[in-house]
Amino acid sequence: MLLPSIPGGSEKIALPAINGLTASMLTSLTSALGVPRTVLAADDQIEHAWTNLPRLLERIPPEHRSETLVRMCVAVATGLFDAAVNYAWNAAVLELRAEVRRFGLAVVPQITGKPFDESALLDLKDADLLQLCLKLNMVSEDGFFLLDQCRDIRNNFSAAHPTMGTLDETEFLSFLNRCAKHALSNERNPRGVDIQGMIAAVKGSRFTASQLDTWTERLSQTFDAQRELLVGTLYGIYCDPSSGEEARVNALWVCERLAPIFIPRTNSDLIDRHQDYLAKGDEARHKASQGFFERLKLLSLLGEGEQHALFTSAARNLLSVHNAYNNFYNEPPFAERLSALTGQNRVPETAQYEFVNSVVTCAVGNQWGVSNMALPYYEKMIRSFSPQEIRIMLQLLFVPFLAAEPNMQKLYN
Repeated sequence: MLLPSIPGGSEKIALPAINGLTASMLTSLTSALGVPRTVLAADDQIEHAWTNLPRLLERIPPEHRSETLVRMCVAVATGLFDAAVNYAWNAAVLELRAEVRRFGLAVVPQITGKPFDESALLDLKDADLLQLCLKLNMVSEDGFFLLDQCRDIRNNFSAAHPTMGTLDETEFLSFLNRCAKHALSNERNPRGVDIQGMIAAVKGSRFTASQLDTWTERLSQTFDAQRELLVGTLYGIYCDPSSGEEARVNALWVCERLAPIFIPRTNSDLIDRHQDYLAKGDEARHKASQGFFERLKLLSLLGEGEQHALFTSAARNLLSVHNAYNNFYNEPPFAERLSALTGQNRVPETAQYEFVNSVVTCAVGNQWGVSNMALPYYEKMIRSFSPQEIRIMLQLLFVPFLAAEPNMQKLYN
């Protein structure tokens, strides 16, 4: 039996002796059904597992023990290691779900960017539950690896499904040890980031330089799965119209620092969420997302159509400001933005005409001159023109002449 915990002392578990009871019972049972005794675990295997069981059960805190573990003990006593494995895994899954609930079902959507509630938790496949617990820092990378192996063993060697083979007592004890250590204990991953603490900090006041360094370092040093999740969280905060300006700036600053170490899976997740905003017609988030990719110099990840829209929009805005009142003072930031876009990505062929037309028109200036503060950006962009963009520039210069002399058009072309 499981003894109650002893306040202020180390708990010991003493299980009753079963060898004399189950050995004869199993022999009589198999004989009555006319099957060999060897279809069940041997008496010495049962004794070995039963003798080592208390030590593993002691590793499980009393609050994590349930009727499922009692059923597991009964299965071990009768040599049904395949059933015992299933009970141990069920206990592990129930505890991992409880961990997610304690973390906060309402907090999970803020982190994953997807709807999540009690029903979604119960519907999660075991593999997805393990992934979520890894990202939420409830299990370590080692724990995830070992528990994922346990999941495979349970699916293929337990009483839950038709089995591929049988497990002996040593394999069962190893299985229980992994579940006890990584799912049924109070283990915490020392490398992980306190997610709720990070969200609270990001949504607080604007980061100081030391705060920014601290959070950037913590995210850069955590494991890939959690970093991927938290980058998605920061991206969601930045794109959320309801987020305060301080939170959006903090999220952007951290992501700018981390962008050089983004793994392909992180970029893929960002693109998926960006396309999801577009598909849902969420214009506010989609536009903010475009700005996010631009600031992180990740425009190359966007499709040709979106790149076209960004370049033509920036070119039109620049030309509009150039033709407006007080253009000399207003042009520089618009010229700087267009220059920054061209600095991180080639201009799509479909946007080259508007791009060249805007840059050349603003660089030439009007009857009152040019914007001296914007001129360095124009010169930089013109120097970086591709051969096709140079051709467009020359065509722009000859447009009046070609219009006046139609017969020269064929010669020029």
